Amino acid sequence: MHGIKNGVRLAAGLVFWGLFAAGTAYAEIDPEKDRDIRKLLRVSGIYQQLDYMKEGVLDAYGAMIASAYPKVPDAFWKDYYGLVGDKEMKSLIDRVVPVYDSHMSHDVIKQLIGMFENPFWEEWKKKMPVISREAGLAGNEWSQELVKSEAFRKQVDALVAKHKLEALNPKGTPPPASSK
Repeated sequence: MHGIKNGVRLAAGLVFWGLFAAGTAYAEIDPEKDRDIRKLLRVSGIYQQLDYMKEGVLDAYGAMIASAYPKVPDAFWKDYYGLVGDKEMKSLIDRVVPVYDSHMSHDVIKQLIGMFENPFWEEWKKKMPVISREAGLAGNEWSQELVKSEAFRKQVDALVAKHKLEALNPKGTPPPASSK
């Protein structure tokens, strides 16, 4: 749906949502600290990251829909991507705020806000998505070249021989994880 970014978004989304699946104990938060945590989330770019995670979750679930229903009109996808809106994102933020509250003092939050309101941070936020995407592509190319290289395969073959993996795993024998 949204291309190669799906895998990264899905992984990040699953980790993020998993952290909150067990629930968070909600203690009463000082209203001023609550306001500053929400400001920190905004000025640091965390709100934007949460939107990316939302897209990752929707993309992953949408892939399941697309595999179950190969013919889906564009109007469906428009409606589908509108299912998670401001109300749902507010609910997520309401769960994130207590996490910050429990791990950071109000003074540290104020100092971070000051750091993130610095003009250099605005430039960083604008350039970081492009840098991350290009660095990710470079990493993908490197990993593809590595695992396809004859030198790497020879090293793996040497390890297989050194640790006698073929003798430990005769052909036709299921891997240990699937044997009972």
